[in-house]
Amino acid sequence: PVKWVEQRREHFLACAHARDHHYTIRVGFDADGRLRSLDARALCNTGAYSVFPWTAAIEPLMVGGLLTGPYKLEHYRCEVSAVATNTAPAGPYRGVARPATTFVMERLLDLGARALNLDPVQIRRINLVTPDDLPYTSATRLVHDTGAYPVCFAKVVEALDYETFRAEQAQLRTEGRYLGIGFANYNELTGLGRAASAGPRMPFRTGHEGATVRMDPSGAVTVLAGVTSQGQSTETTLAQIAAADLGVPFASVSVVLGDTDATPFGLGAFASRQAVIGGGAVALAARAVREKALRIAAHLLEAAAEDLEVADGSVSVRGTPGRTLALAEVARVANLETNRLPADLEPGLEATRFYDPIRGTFAAGSQGAIVEVDPATGTLAIRRWVCVEDTGRVINPMVVEGQVHGAIAQGIGGALFEHLVYDAEGQLITGSFMDYALP
Repeated sequence: PVKWVEQRREHFLACAHARDHHYTIRVGFDADGRLRSLDARALCNTGAYSVFPWTAAIEPLMVGGLLTGPYKLEHYRCEVSAVATNTAPAGPYRGVARPATTFVMERLLDLGARALNLDPVQIRRINLVTPDDLPYTSATRLVHDTGAYPVCFAKVVEALDYETFRAEQAQLRTEGRYLGIGFANYNELTGLGRAASAGPRMPFRTGHEGATVRMDPSGAVTVLAGVTSQGQSTETTLAQIAAADLGVPFASVSVVLGDTDATPFGLGAFASRQAVIGGGAVALAARAVREKALRIAAHLLEAAAEDLEVADGSVSVRGTPGRTLALAEVARVANLETNRLPADLEPGLEATRFYDPIRGTFAAGSQGAIVEVDPATGTLAIRRWVCVEDTGRVINPMVVEGQVHGAIAQGIGGALFEHLVYDAEGQLITGSFMDYALP
């Protein structure tokens, strides 16, 4: 076995960077604050070379396609450029281009509100895609499948007690204290299938994942998947999916990830795809195993498969509690007592399936922050922070909450602290945590 261990400075020097963008924007609002037109030019630093397999266009293309975010817009033009520089390459980094484009849109709305003498909350409400607009096709022909944008935003405004804050803000200003409030509404196209996961000249598609689900003679379940975990608790998530679809206890499921000697082919961890695509493959494989187990159990119980139900590791005839069979017994028959199998079934109790969602789905949310700035020193203090996420179906609430907490911390770091600095000759100055600030 070969193991690669890099030093921190090597990581800073060579690992993919992101979000070095420059925008030139013209925007048009009507008198009511509705966004009517947007003309944008975006210059994106792609580093010294492109990152395989996404090419140097990964951030510019996402800028052009998703700049408008969850806001309605009819007239849109965006010219994007990828510029090669003597720096580390640009690559996927927690929301490809989305932190930058979200900042741009929210800044434009704040400037528009100021110019039109509108409240910043009001101008956002006017322009958000609503449930009544669905299915909404954006100016870049992306179809929005969620109407949660105004719901998330309303909850953030309510949680921050916006009207009370404005009164408090005005009072504190007379005392020489400076408080401000900011909002961000965002969406991100995630779980990308084959139709949305490739850009121009990409050498292959990254829209699918595979998984094997196997039940051994003891009834224990093993999930083998090509996805990998980077701290997202992927093992826990996939085990829960398999347990739920098989009808077995969570504790009976073990998960093997990323072992190319054992798992089906996988494409990795990026673009919020593991629960959707990897989990989808596990669900399909688990359902196939369950279907076969029910056929075997129906044969052993002399009942119709459609009359059976599975729960807590047992199969029973619906409405007849006494006619029950442990799934472990079914697995033993499938693997060791094959003479008891139905004549048309082969031995074994496992299945391998692949899942490709073809396109993708929009994740969405809203956040708001109240900060105080010391006018003498420029020191900033975060007084309140509210985040409301449209998470879709939650598999594990603790895992989801942890992901949200981590994303908020990383977002604050990106906004206030983290910055990779090069000198005029392209030499990295921030090559250690002595120079690179973190929250």
